[in-house]
Amino acid sequence: MFKRKAFEQLKYWKDNKAPKYSALLEGARRVGKTTIAEEFAKQEYRSYIKIDFANIRKNVLDTFEDIADLDIFFLRLQTSAGISLYKKESVIIFDEIQLMPKARQAIKYLVADGRYDYIETGSLISIKKNIKDIVLPSEEMKIPIYPMDYEEFMWAIGNDTYHVLRELYKYGKPVGSVLNRKLMRDFRIYMAVGGMPQAVEAYVNGKNFTEIDEVKREIINLYKDDFFKIDNTGLIGRMYDSIPSQLATGKRSYVISAATGKKKINKDRERLYDLLDSKTVLPCYNVHSPSIALTQTMDSDVLKLYLADTGLFTTMIFNSSKETDTNIYTKLLSNSLKADLGYLYENAVAQMISSSDRKLYYHTWKKENSSHYFEVDFLLSSNTKIVPLEVKSSGTGKHESITVFQKKYSKQVAKQILLSQKDIGNIEMLKLYPIYMLPFILEDL
Repeated sequence: MFKRKAFEQLKYWKDNKAPKYSALLEGARRVGKTTIAEEFAKQEYRSYIKIDFANIRKNVLDTFEDIADLDIFFLRLQTSAGISLYKKESVIIFDEIQLMPKARQAIKYLVADGRYDYIETGSLISIKKNIKDIVLPSEEMKIPIYPMDYEEFMWAIGNDTYHVLRELYKYGKPVGSVLNRKLMRDFRIYMAVGGMPQAVEAYVNGKNFTEIDEVKREIINLYKDDFFKIDNTGLIGRMYDSIPSQLATGKRSYVISAATGKKKINKDRERLYDLLDSKTVLPCYNVHSPSIALTQTMDSDVLKLYLADTGLFTTMIFNSSKETDTNIYTKLLSNSLKADLGYLYENAVAQMISSSDRKLYYHTWKKENSSHYFEVDFLLSSNTKIVPLEVKSSGTGKHESITVFQKKYSKQVAKQILLSQKDIGNIEMLKLYPIYMLPFILEDL
């Protein structure tokens, strides 16, 4: 079991919220929700019962037919599971809760009963499809579960230098070309492997990148199977598949018709919302007027899409054959790929921002006397100010958009940041940081 930050949130829930709320772990498939819930139960409780609604025995399922008498319900449950529960010392895990809506509806009464604690896990896309006939409980503390972030990845591989990175950031001086190259290579390993626990486990166990890639492809195929269960046209899967290519071609927003190959219809909007609900993708919304609160002027119909896990993104952009050539990963790690991979680094930045529980925003505006547009990759909030953020894959290059943005919204801009593989530095008012320092920038905002 890898160390995960969600443990801290579950500990807070247990110590402060459990008497009145269950904990609902939400996230995409294979991000580790069940493992986190069960490991937490082992460490923090005298006993626990896990009910997996995706693989449940009939005698256990039958106990949910009538929960009006909770005394009888708990006796039947303990007998069926062969595990004793202890008042105030046990937790019941409802795994894949979306498959048993009535069990989720019962959370209200189970929590009010007060004998035991409850942890639910579920995939949001299925949860929303299965709630039309039930009353949703308000007694849930929702905890989002993301793919492993960079710090969790470093914990997993036994690299204990993350706190050193934080100190280097606070120092605010260049780290030096030799050290920066090493730190960037470390980060590119994370980009190549990603944060899906199964892929990280394969890397920790010494698997080569071809074998790690197989693990990631299995996850991608699992997602597509899930999408097909929701909509058997296969169009949600095609929407998912088109994300890397749409980012690679520099589209100013995600275009549904470019993914489906046909004119957009109302049903396609529903498919897009299902894709968003799956938590396999990250929406980044265009903001009309960054001079005021970002949420107030975001356009929910104009957005970019990134993948929730950059490791899966890496696999998808090299998905031209059944097997990704290990040589491609070797070149990626040594930064010797000839392709412009700015959109891959953008995806990594989007993942880091999202894993800090921030929404993603960007801004485009038309150049004067031109058909072209300026674009700032990401906008962050810092108190009442805005921090524009631009991403480059290699050098600092041209950064006209962020410079013009700063002049246009100078009163609202706290600072402007360019992330690349280059060391800490400055270009006039523009602050330069290597991409691996983004988590500490987010901590400061």
